[in-house]
Amino acid sequence: MGIETTRADRKGKEFRELPTDTNTSPNSRPKRSRRRPKKILPGQKKMLPVQKLFEICKEVFANGGTGIVPCSEDIERLRAVLDELKPKDVGLTPEMLYFGTQSARRTPKITYLHLYESDKFSMGIFCLPPSGVLPLHNHPGMTVFSKLLFGTMHIKSYDWVADAPDAPSNTSADVDLSEITAPAARLAKVKVDSDITAPCDTSILYPADGGNMHCFTAVTACAVLDVLGPPYSDPDGRHCTYYLEFPFTNFAVDGVSVPEEEREGYAWLQEREKPEDLTVDGAPYKGPKIVDQ
Repeated sequence: MGIETTRADRKGKEFRELPTDTNTSPNSRPKRSRRRPKKILPGQKKMLPVQKLFEICKEVFANGGTGIVPCSEDIERLRAVLDELKPKDVGLTPEMLYFGTQSARRTPKITYLHLYESDKFSMGIFCLPPSGVLPLHNHPGMTVFSKLLFGTMHIKSYDWVADAPDAPSNTSADVDLSEITAPAARLAKVKVDSDITAPCDTSILYPADGGNMHCFTAVTACAVLDVLGPPYSDPDGRHCTYYLEFPFTNFAVDGVSVPEEEREGYAWLQEREKPEDLTVDGAPYKGPKIVDQ
């Protein structure tokens, strides 16, 4: 997940799948982190889970940048720490006001807890009440780790279909053209379309696969901790883009053919403005303090 907000409240494959995209250009190959885990000395307190997460993130994303995917060893190290993280480790419980039903609002407000952000990575928690929605959006050039801390959430995610021609907005007979103007829609393939319930594995998306465009819908109250490497940055070309989605059959495009039995696994995505009914408010993080040494 990765909704772009202000500095104060911005969030920094199927779930066990590693990236299949192999990019051998020098700019895309990360250097393996060679820093050894710190040993606990006699009389020294054990490192808190959220501090351990922070330290691992610093190592994993030390040589990161737009489009650079950490090596598989570092991905597994970070995933392992997130897999063990629990709500209490970040000071959360489902009884907090963030997660209460908001009967007066048509679209539930979402709360974002900012943990940390640098030019290399960000850490934050989205708190969603029942029926809360983070609409379909992308993560350009990013590797994103999402850990569902509690609750049940529906995830629908897509990856672009490489080399597929765009669908001009005037090729659809079933869509109100006043609602979908330029830019043209692009063909995308569904990566995930299912409910997940905590405790569960950490999900990971990559710059070119793993479900880089996704939408999260809270089935029950839930909390998701996100790690973005690198975070959103307009000056660096990492802008959060939102999308409308249309069934594959809405457009007829020369050169694009999908067997009828597979068409539900594809959709046309078109850029849109940030949804007017999306409200993400920042709130202070009150869990264990993170120390940047």
